[in-house]
Amino acid sequence: MSNLSLHCENLSSFVSDHEVNDLQSRVDLCHDSLEDGTGQGSDYLGWSRLPSGFSDAAAIQSTADSIRNVCDAFIVVGIGGSYLGARAGISYLSSSFSNQYGRQGGPEIYFAGQNISSDYHADLFDLITGRDVCLNVISKSGTTTEPALAFRLLKEMMEEKYGSDGARDRIVVTTDSSRGALKSLADELGYRTFAIPDDVGGRYSVLTPVGLFPMAVAGINIEELMAGARLAETMYSNSSLGQNDAYYYAVMRQLLYQKGKTTEILATFQPAFHYLADWWKQLAGESEGKDLKGIFPSSVEFTSDLHSMGQWIQEGNRNIFETFLVLESSRRQLKIPAFNNDADGLNYLAGETLDTVNEKAWLGTASAHKEGGVPNMTLKIKDRSPYSLGQIFYFFERAVAMTGYLNGVNPFDQPGVEFYKKNMFKLLGKPGF
Repeated sequence: MSNLSLHCENLSSFVSDHEVNDLQSRVDLCHDSLEDGTGQGSDYLGWSRLPSGFSDAAAIQSTADSIRNVCDAFIVVGIGGSYLGARAGISYLSSSFSNQYGRQGGPEIYFAGQNISSDYHADLFDLITGRDVCLNVISKSGTTTEPALAFRLLKEMMEEKYGSDGARDRIVVTTDSSRGALKSLADELGYRTFAIPDDVGGRYSVLTPVGLFPMAVAGINIEELMAGARLAETMYSNSSLGQNDAYYYAVMRQLLYQKGKTTEILATFQPAFHYLADWWKQLAGESEGKDLKGIFPSSVEFTSDLHSMGQWIQEGNRNIFETFLVLESSRRQLKIPAFNNDADGLNYLAGETLDTVNEKAWLGTASAHKEGGVPNMTLKIKDRSPYSLGQIFYFFERAVAMTGYLNGVNPFDQPGVEFYKKNMFKLLGKPGF
């Protein structure tokens, strides 16, 4: 049974059934090229079969358990697809304040190497002073500037604290299976390693050890997560728009884009979804933004952002559409109490739950934005479980791949990412630049 459901009623005045049906034949062709590997970027289609081919649970869990038993703080070193998936999963499934009071008997989880800020990393080093620390450094090449710099600093710190042998046992490397600077270093120093499949790109790697190992260290049931992803793989293996919500979502995005709706706002109503939205932004932006084409992915967190960005969304430039992520049921229910004097005028809500108010906020917002000329659809999620999260990851991966193909771009490369690096290396005086 799927824990996801897509609702597009608020698109009826913007997109017709006829337009959707007219795209079915193109979807069929794109689906076939994804399945048989004849489309653009076919060397990087391994993500599509990761759930059904998953066999690493025992090795990942065993290593994760050994790490959980020996450290107070676990630091994930990576950038982009090398950390966003893990961070999305951990924040989605954990308590809002896990690091403040401990997480399921395991270590606190921190992230490094996703920026080049001296203050951020110095503050992190101050925080972990006096604590037992383990690292997971994630990079296919080992030469990506931001995580490589952070790893240099952390490696030095750990070798000073534990010695070379002690540090070796506390560092786990996730990298290429056979080549690259990080693989060579791991082999030389004897670090435990996990391999990133050759046919899986970084932003599609959350269902590999890139995402699964940090989540396992955080106490997440990765077998349940992969079971949800396997269901999604099965559900979205049919190209029929009447049976495949991931493709239906992709088609709606493509039709709205063709009508001048060039920015998609992923609107969440749960703080736990914050990094899931960040993961989605990288997945969509890096996959689709090519050849002067592509939907610009953005995100807001309601209801907070209704008091800031809400005005722009309601009455600003009509080049936007929204996708709401809505949680059907929170883990715990808080009922609103009554006040004797009703000074805030909220006694009419006494006895209701915060979930009820949040639901009405979503419905009211969706209706208001539709009336304001903003097409919107909703992806409902049953719960904050690993099973649901596995479905969400695969849903968006399949949908973004389809959108890229429908728009005539290769959704599996990222040539534009290299331009800033070349300029930065030249300014830094790197040899050869």
